[in-house]
Amino acid sequence: MSNVLDRVAATIESRKGGDPSSSYVAKLFSKGDDAILKKIGEEATETVMAAKDARASGDASKVLYECADLWFHSLVLLAQFDLTPQQVLDELARREGLSGLEEKASRKE
Repeated sequence: MSNVLDRVAATIESRKGGDPSSSYVAKLFSKGDDAILKKIGEEATETVMAAKDARASGDASKVLYECADLWFHSLVLLAQFDLTPQQVLDELARREGLSGLEEKASRKE
């Protein structure tokens, strides 16, 4: 799994500073944090709506599609802050085996 994330992240990284007229990712980077954050919000909302529709229709294919968009734009966000998918995986590994309630409570300290 991380190989795919690493390849997509490398492609995203290679588009930093690219020509916004020829690269969607370069266009997002050129517009800055607000544009990237707006896309995250849009994709999260579309994911939620797809899940609601899937529950009603019994067809989860749109959930998969929208999750892929959300993950992609999350990778763009990570790159904007010079973070990597591996760092996210490392954080998930750190949390593995912890109660979700315990992990959340530890953030308040």
